[in-house]
Amino acid sequence: MSDTDPGAAFEDGALVSRRFGDVYAARAGALAQSRAVFLAGCGLPERWAGRKHFTVAELGFGTGLNMLALLHLWAQHKPADATLHLFSVEGYPLRREEAAQALAAFPELGDLAAPLLRQWPQQRHGWHRFDFPALGATLDLALMDVRPALAGWQGRADAWFLDGFSPAKNPAMWTDEVLALVGARAAAGGQAATWSAAGAVRRGLAAAGFAVERLPGFTGKRERIEARMPGAPADPASPRLAIVGAGIAGASLARAARRLGLQARIFAHGAMASGNPAALVSPRLAAGSGVPARLHAQAFLRSVALVRREAPEAVIAEGAIRRLKPNEIARAEATIASGLFPQGSLRLQGDALHMADALVISPGRLRAIWLGEVEEGPVEAPRHMSDGWWLGTEGPFDALLLAAGYPTAALSGLPLRPIRGQVSTAALPPGAPPTSWGGYLIPTEEGLLFGATHGRGDADPSIRADDQASNLAGLARAMPDVAARLEGAALGAAAGVRAAAGDHQPMAGTLGSGRFALTALGGRGFALAPLLAEQVAALAAGVAPPLAADCAKLVDPRRFDSN
Repeated sequence: MSDTDPGAAFEDGALVSRRFGDVYAARAGALAQSRAVFLAGCGLPERWAGRKHFTVAELGFGTGLNMLALLHLWAQHKPADATLHLFSVEGYPLRREEAAQALAAFPELGDLAAPLLRQWPQQRHGWHRFDFPALGATLDLALMDVRPALAGWQGRADAWFLDGFSPAKNPAMWTDEVLALVGARAAAGGQAATWSAAGAVRRGLAAAGFAVERLPGFTGKRERIEARMPGAPADPASPRLAIVGAGIAGASLARAARRLGLQARIFAHGAMASGNPAALVSPRLAAGSGVPARLHAQAFLRSVALVRREAPEAVIAEGAIRRLKPNEIARAEATIASGLFPQGSLRLQGDALHMADALVISPGRLRAIWLGEVEEGPVEAPRHMSDGWWLGTEGPFDALLLAAGYPTAALSGLPLRPIRGQVSTAALPPGAPPTSWGGYLIPTEEGLLFGATHGRGDADPSIRADDQASNLAGLARAMPDVAARLEGAALGAAAGVRAAAGDHQPMAGTLGSGRFALTALGGRGFALAPLLAEQVAALAAGVAPPLAADCAKLVDPRRFDSN
């Protein structure tokens, strides 16, 4: 994959890739081809009848036409309470304007194309998630070369749409290695379809385990291929979940569980670290585009998208400035150059990084929107019985999701470290945009908030006068004009204890025996929790998760087991 893609252009009514010299979709017959070759070729809609979860994967996202045709069919024939998961790969993403112009030729898909285009990724690399909540559908789009995308995807597809450019013009999309990965990621009884009838494609699919059949082609093509994987399809069970913790991690898990149609009971446990009157959601600086950089960029963009769409009333302010230390400027430049963020969303001006997509949010409002009903009171130690997990007299639960911040250590045995943080507040306008520098100054709904202290190894959440003085001193060094305005003002404070891991990465995944954890979020819970909760909920439900395998490994709670 190259950052210098020659792009696409319209020629005689069709959008053509200049790189491959092939057509994305002709205006005449493209939708009919999608329906005949891919939808009917994979036995849809009949094959999802009676299913609770159905997964479709695709090689060659292009304009998104196949996915829109699929969603259109799903809207007409969706099983009750079912969810649809889509996965697609695109190495050279189109610009939103190009896709919009191409899709305008299919007005019957307009109601679906509009939300797709609103969510169209503006970054060049990484994974991007589209939501179609009214349909119970989610699309994960991997913007990268096909082999790492397939190697990283951890789902199993009930249907595969093989729609890359011609094998003669884009052979990398049709290699035996790629087709073997398609086979390895096909569910039992899964079907694959393509307009191609190339002998190498037939042989590659057969070697991957498919039973391959040649059928009459569509509108002028002599033949096309359909292929079937042996076995009988089966839905994963729909587990009953117990979520322990009602901070941002627990609230995000509650939201993710609802999206998958799962029953979840939420138990509060101890003081929450998500209780400040305001929180800053901002990108994490990471040099290059390695695994940690991809994880944190994907999580930040997902959090911002979800909050803006599902909880706009929780947004206090948009945009923020980060004042960089001299040794941070190169990291900021690398973060901008990584292609993991929308173009223009990060702008470096001297030692100031302007973050257009950063948000200041109300934690209380966001938690209230996502949590739902919470079982208040002390939480007894979970017990694993023959019929599942029990918390006191409550149970049985098929899966136990631990998201209680630092107290998760006592519930799970995970090697978590406490970090006590205290912020200061005042009932005055901030007088400056949201700004961070190691500390931060942000607006609240009633004034301003600044700080914060970082008491590593300290699990005492009580308010301390020394920390109040430390926050004031830090503000005076970074923003003396604001500090001067606070002289003589009445100050409030809030404190909490966050959980961190020794490698400073979060924990999100299985602990075995039906236990899962979402913790070690440090001070970045509001940026990390929404996506990582979707990861944990998907693992608990047995459906395709949103993280690539290398990112999932980075946050695996069991990564310390052998240490």
